[in-house]
Amino acid sequence: MPQITVEYSAEVAEAFDRRAFALALHQTLSPLVSSDVAAFKTRLRQIEESVIGDGSPAAMIHVRIGLLSGRPADLKQEVGRVAIDLARQHLKPVEGLTTQLTLEVHDMDREQYQKIVV
Repeated sequence: MPQITVEYSAEVAEAFDRRAFALALHQTLSPLVSSDVAAFKTRLRQIEESVIGDGSPAAMIHVRIGLLSGRPADLKQEVGRVAIDLARQHLKPVEGLTTQLTLEVHDMDREQYQKIVV
């Protein structure tokens, strides 16, 4: 059920262990959000070009986590804290490059969400 999208600047592609991050995120969040690991879906998208602030050399990683609606705000905040910490752990420093890690947790309408397995 959790739908996760990770966008990352091309400049950190070699420094960001995306697969390990996704797998760790699934394992860590599973008990927090009461969802089986098998239900997690993470899409990883490289950003070919981005401009941050005044255009000085910088990179970004943005994590967007969708959870079915009805969860309390404090749980969503904990999910965010855990996820951004895991992203930091899976990112090696890139000399001369600042990387901004951002994250959002959003509700997916429980009544409208559909899933089938074929």
